Amino acid sequence: MVLFLLLVLVAIALGIIGTVTEGLGYLLLIGVALFVAALAFIVMRWSRRSSRHPIR
Repeated sequence: MVLFLLLVLVAIALGIIGTVTEGLGYLLLIGVALFVAALAFIVMRWSRRSSRHPIR
């Protein structure tokens, strides 16, 4: 969970820097890609955890 939060914070920081700074739009794209990767990471962890302990 700590890794997920760290990735989200870095993605937000890169997005803000990419949006505010002129000519660094690629940082915004990297931030968005990193945010999507963080979401995919947490979804994979949750799906693996739920498959181990099925709900009765």
